[in-house]
Amino acid sequence: MTAEGFLEGRRLQLARGVLLQCIMGGYPAAKFYGSDDGDLALVADPAQIHPLPWSEEPRAFAICDADELTGESSNLSTRSQLKKVIARYAALDLAPVVATELEFFVFAPNTDPTQPFQPPVGLDGRREDGHSAFSVSSNNGLRPFFSEVYKCMAALGLPRDTFMHEMGVSQFEINLLHGDPLLLADQTFLFKHLLKEVALKHGLTVVCMAKPLAHTPGSSMHIHQSIVEIGSGKNVFSDADGQPTAMFRHFIGGQQAGMADFTALFAPNVNSYQRLCHPFASPNNACWSHDNRAAGLRIPASSPVARRVENRLPGADANPYLAIAASLAAGLYGIEHELEPSEAIQGEFDVPDHLSLPCTLHAALERLKRSQRAKELFGTEFIEGYIASKTMELTSFFDEITPWERRVLAAQA
Repeated sequence: MTAEGFLEGRRLQLARGVLLQCIMGGYPAAKFYGSDDGDLALVADPAQIHPLPWSEEPRAFAICDADELTGESSNLSTRSQLKKVIARYAALDLAPVVATELEFFVFAPNTDPTQPFQPPVGLDGRREDGHSAFSVSSNNGLRPFFSEVYKCMAALGLPRDTFMHEMGVSQFEINLLHGDPLLLADQTFLFKHLLKEVALKHGLTVVCMAKPLAHTPGSSMHIHQSIVEIGSGKNVFSDADGQPTAMFRHFIGGQQAGMADFTALFAPNVNSYQRLCHPFASPNNACWSHDNRAAGLRIPASSPVARRVENRLPGADANPYLAIAASLAAGLYGIEHELEPSEAIQGEFDVPDHLSLPCTLHAALERLKRSQRAKELFGTEFIEGYIASKTMELTSFFDEITPWERRVLAAQA
């Protein structure tokens, strides 16, 4: 949109069906978004209008709400879904606080998708070989790229907590500072856009797939969650003596009750399950534990004021608005219904059947389709539309024959 049109307040409209557009570009049947496919209004959030520091010509980026023309929020908008969950907490005088940890890979350009990704050639003229995890010099070969990433983050007001090289080849992680869930979802979304744009300027490719390389750890988007009282700011997960509260238990119980139903929201793509079914600290379970990375729900070591629940299921490919909304909605469901969690697990453990999660996109969509809880929390229109879009993507995947099938099965009698 032109700057003049935007500043004049000209309304930008968008076909309703675009909110259910699948990743290949197609749409499910019109019945899922209204047979007329009428317009929505895109209403810019005044706090999320950003001049783009990497753009050679002056441009700005505005994060918008998708509203019906009657004024109410569209049920098909994931940002609207998150705002509704936050409002449900506010009705109880509670405010959730979240932080996201986003992992991503930096690769050389990949012009042939039949070939594996490769790490880029660094300033030293070599490709990383995978021995740089957590090294203090691990990003030196990509220093110009990361220097611009840091500058662009500062220009966009994106505060970062820690930044490190992760376990994979040319894999990195950023921890964003905790805060309001909508703000963190906006920041996570904006940061992923920033990464890809700055990478293109430097002749690189940033990939936020859940599992872009075989035999290598995948990329997660862990969500840290706590709840405070509105007004006092007190963490309701800890009592006056610093001990965990009943609300803390109920929040975990709700997370456990919702994780299987919501797996397709946390792991939205076929590739998501490559990460979950070949775990490198990527647990595909609804167990909980104190500081055990094999559990899907981890309670990090912290002081009572910082007591929180880390949801380790979402991958870097998850929609941050939807993943945060689903995780917080499950916790609130547990608080409202006073659900008790299972016993905490520690050390080596076998996952009980009732705490295992779907391990394919097909199984996850079937579970979501049967979930009355999901329809209650997010609305039938959203859940059915989401399933329709994701089913199209799954069908498209099955329309292709993979190199593994040709390599291994063609010789079979």
